[in-house]
Amino acid sequence: MKENALAVAKILLETKAVKFSPSQPFRWASGWLSPIYCDNRVTLSYPKYRTFIRQQLADRITASFGRCDLITGVATAGIPQGVLVAEQLGLPFAYVRAKAKDHGTRSLVEGRAEPGSRTVLIEDLISTGQSSLQAAETLRNEGLDVLCVMSVFTYGFPLADQRFEEAGFRSISLCTYTDLLEAALAQGYLTADDISSLEAWRSQPESWTPSSPTS
Repeated sequence: MKENALAVAKILLETKAVKFSPSQPFRWASGWLSPIYCDNRVTLSYPKYRTFIRQQLADRITASFGRCDLITGVATAGIPQGVLVAEQLGLPFAYVRAKAKDHGTRSLVEGRAEPGSRTVLIEDLISTGQSSLQAAETLRNEGLDVLCVMSVFTYGFPLADQRFEEAGFRSISLCTYTDLLEAALAQGYLTADDISSLEAWRSQPESWTPSSPTS
């Protein structure tokens, strides 16, 4: 499993789905400064890597739960990965909107999601966990049994772990933040000093600031 996690990390690095900038950080929509930015949707443009990730997600579902009834995705980034996994496993697919449509049926869940169905909810990455948990709660309220939220990558924030535990949902990711940093250091994407800064950020992302350059 560790070998597969590092393989996914290398894919994220090679496709530039992950970008590092410890000295000139990105600013997230939340206002947090971040030395890393991850957009797993980039991997969809590479058939070989897309296939590998799809297979890894499908294999983890089978190994963890045997068989489920339905694959669901978090709109929007979880939709393409979810469709690929559902196709691989020969299962129905549905997705969860962030908010209900303002017309028609005003649905939050698109597709057939029968009450009592055992489902794995696919997300591209887990940051604070807010959007994933909102989608999982929607499915639970619709009467579905959410076996887990499965993602390609997780930042592993303590806040997200706490939220998942309190909500009573399991989270599984193919690649963790620790796996990514390990692969990035081994491949020369980061230095040891960069790693220290990135680890400090993960511990307290809401208050992290980049280190001043030494003279």
